[in-house]
Amino acid sequence: MYEWKLKNRPYGDEEAKELLKNVMSPETTEWHYKTHQNGYVVKLNEIEKALETADKSTSNANYSNFGELKRRYTFNHAGNLLHEIFWANLGGDGDAGKGKEVLAQIEKDFGSLDNWKADFKATTIAAKNSGWGLLVYDALGSGKLVNVLVDEHHYGAIWGAVPLVACDVFEHAYYHKDGPARAKYIDNFINGLHWGRINETYKIYVK
Repeated sequence: MYEWKLKNRPYGDEEAKELLKNVMSPETTEWHYKTHQNGYVVKLNEIEKALETADKSTSNANYSNFGELKRRYTFNHAGNLLHEIFWANLGGDGDAGKGKEVLAQIEKDFGSLDNWKADFKATTIAAKNSGWGLLVYDALGSGKLVNVLVDEHHYGAIWGAVPLVACDVFEHAYYHKDGPARAKYIDNFINGLHWGRINETYKIYVK
């Protein structure tokens, strides 16, 4: 059985409270990581174990234990992965100049950084209260960077796309600090991006 583990963030727990204070409350940096993301890891391991003995002969489109395990596998898998990207995105000063290669691609595909920001914000605002706004590289489709919204963790995802920026807009991500002011939270998220790490991901998986 594959064992899933909660991946370390690029910064320690106490450092996170200071680095991310403009994006979320200090308490949320703890709850979000140790409760919400860790919950996906715990459930992934439970599902992996349960699939080993699940009765495949009962599988059908209406309901089966096997089918539900497979369905929740993708939910928890995507939830864990997007949170890994979310934490890696944050902790910076928002200076996109520190991401030379990815910035050049953004300017090519969106016309300017400001155009990308406006489109990303509008996309992320449009996601449901349990969803994400994402900048992805559409590797198997257009070959361009595009902003997409994903409801829950996986509805609306593009096959073969590489996520580079992931903004969590489940309400637990921002309500403790900003209440219903999602737009304010998204602005703070963009201003707290660590473009150096985003650029490294871009170079590894895109270039």
